[in-house]
Amino acid sequence: MFKTIEWTDAGVRMIDQTRLPAEEVYVICQTYQEVAKAIREMVIRGAPAIGVAAAMGIALGVRDARAEDVAGLSAEFERIAKTISQTRPTAINLFWAVRRMRRAFDECMGDNTKAAQSNASNPELASMAAELDLIARIRARLIEEAQRVLAEDVAANQAMGVHGAALLADDSTVLTHCNAGALATGGYGTALGVIRAAVGQGKRIQVFADETRPFLQGARLTAWELAKDHIPVTLITDNMAGHFMQRGKIQAVIVGADRIAANGDVANKIGTYTVAVLAHESAIPFYVAAPLSTIDLAIATGAEIPIEERSAEEVKRWGGVPTAPENVEARHPAFDVTPHRYVTALITERGVARAPYTESLPALFRFQGSSVR
Repeated sequence: MFKTIEWTDAGVRMIDQTRLPAEEVYVICQTYQEVAKAIREMVIRGAPAIGVAAAMGIALGVRDARAEDVAGLSAEFERIAKTISQTRPTAINLFWAVRRMRRAFDECMGDNTKAAQSNASNPELASMAAELDLIARIRARLIEEAQRVLAEDVAANQAMGVHGAALLADDSTVLTHCNAGALATGGYGTALGVIRAAVGQGKRIQVFADETRPFLQGARLTAWELAKDHIPVTLITDNMAGHFMQRGKIQAVIVGADRIAANGDVANKIGTYTVAVLAHESAIPFYVAAPLSTIDLAIATGAEIPIEERSAEEVKRWGGVPTAPENVEARHPAFDVTPHRYVTALITERGVARAPYTESLPALFRFQGSSVR
């Protein structure tokens, strides 16, 4: 399978998702600024993948920082973290990854304090040794932590695939919106990971993929992924979903998420809310697959989730070709929020959570290996 993102000595290597499906091109970001630009310009996208990229961007920046002492490296870390944090506001995985890398940085600093205290009999020697060794140890630790973020994401996706596959019936058609596959994660996928797992169990699953205007993640990315895996996929425009639901052609909907509030409200690619309402009206289960890193228990409802507004030009043009009059205004909120009442279940690496989400979501964090149903 293709690799969405990976760490290399030359830099952070990732598939350029803006050039799919016409070209399968990989780019290497050699600086943390290039990683930030790749996130901002959607060379890499999808909440879990953005989290991995954020972790690797920070590790890359710290590795190549020119700081000559610990104080300088600390200041540089803050500049790197700020740059990465300002790329995209909605996907909580980005901020989760930044916090995780900061924690690894701080733990190294704490270890250094203990080492200095253990050599208190020779304070000057202890200080020199700590200064010489600490920068190298921080760099190595952050690279290790970023690679761990990637490995854990793939493992989480595979685990939620197993949990979610049980919810999909044999010989059924599943609708998905945007791209929540290997391209949106470290690998395997969230929503598409559930579909992959079900197919791997021998279930006959067909997929309807919304094209997902205006960036066409469904048409360009989801259809490309599923075709590579030889999973039957039918591409439809966003406004066709209700038609096929009404005619009984869809048995389940499964999507990913960019942030989930404590009450189960879900922020996902614009148009998801519409699909959820249509599924509810048609008595079709609406599932959301996302890792725990996407759940934000610090916010009570989806009303608190910041919604990224992207350039109106992405609505008025495609591939450089105008698709609307130049003198008309356009809006481009990149995400919407689906109220929890429309969500049948949330699929995570620790199990399937159901309403009331204010009880089932905290339970996922409390109990390792729990399988909340």
